[in-house]
Amino acid sequence: MSDINKKYHSSIPLNHDYVELPMPDKSNMSNQEMIKNSEKFYDLMTKRHTIREYSSKMVPQEVIENCIKAAGLAPSGANHQPWHFAVIKDPDHKQKIRLAAEEEEKTFYAGRASDEWLGALEPIGTNDLKPHLTDAPWLIVIFAQRTSIDRNGRKFKNYYVKESVGIATGFLITALHKAGLTTLTHPPNPMKFLNKLCDRPSSEKPEMILVVGHPTEKATVPAHAKWKKSLDEIMSIF
Repeated sequence: MSDINKKYHSSIPLNHDYVELPMPDKSNMSNQEMIKNSEKFYDLMTKRHTIREYSSKMVPQEVIENCIKAAGLAPSGANHQPWHFAVIKDPDHKQKIRLAAEEEEKTFYAGRASDEWLGALEPIGTNDLKPHLTDAPWLIVIFAQRTSIDRNGRKFKNYYVKESVGIATGFLITALHKAGLTTLTHPPNPMKFLNKLCDRPSSEKPEMILVVGHPTEKATVPAHAKWKKSLDEIMSIF
């Protein structure tokens, strides 16, 4: 049980009644402190890069666990937390994922993808080869749960599942970056075999494979990836 759960577990009812708790962690920053911290966080995120060239350098499991705990704090529809993170370090498991992914990518690049889609990918420099799936020390398969079981053993439907899992994935990527690691997001569709490989029920959908590790000494990023829209393009104030 997490420290947060230990602290508030006795106040959380097993039924679904609404219970108020005092807000535990109020911020008392000044405006200048908020500005400074937001600038520092922006600077941190400018140093986040998606790479495809990973070293085999070991990453402690505790780091992965801490980052997933942070992801588990993400907001979700009705606080149902409709996600599961399957963490893979076994070489055989990673090899199976790579073979299946490369087979799927071959059909994608050989005709399943439109010319427009392939044209959009050209500046990124991707192809059907996915060595990062076996080179990186960790893969995290992120599952979306359409249904869950509550603490009373009752099955219930989850809401805003895709949105909730997307937010948690963002938390996870940010936490891993803060820990000094690099990541790559690989959408696994339609790799349904991941449920069996990760011992997950058919009611869950694998949404993302997150490749996690350290870059090689000669790792590169596409120049196109350094282009970001300006603030004026992504923000409107009314």
